[in-house]
Amino acid sequence: QVQLVESGGGLVQAGGSLRLSCAASGSIFSCNFMAWYRQAPGKQRELVAVIGNGGGTRYTDSVKGRVIISRDSAKNTVYLQMNRMQPEDTGDYYCYSNCGPRGTYWGRGTQVTVSS
Repeated sequence: QVQLVESGGGLVQAGGSLRLSCAASGSIFSCNFMAWYRQAPGKQRELVAVIGNGGGTRYTDSVKGRVIISRDSAKNTVYLQMNRMQPEDTGDYYCYSNCGPRGTYWGRGTQVTVSS
């Protein structure tokens, strides 16, 4: 079983940066992929970025060029570096892992607010 705990959220001005962390209690080395989702107030949860077991990444169009997802398998941690943040980035950010036969897991989220 894998437990995910997000941290690093907070209040930031437009144009600023934040780095979110997702610490996993179990090994994520063998998980198929890890991802960050976000849910803005009144909207559905949406995928922000994905990182595969081999290190390949994908991003939703609205964050391309501003956001970097990375992983440190030795620390069982996934990061989301967000730059040039915009008010539209406001929301609760959730870490997700797909660990194949071991199951899929969600963290409880961390809140991000970008002020204009």
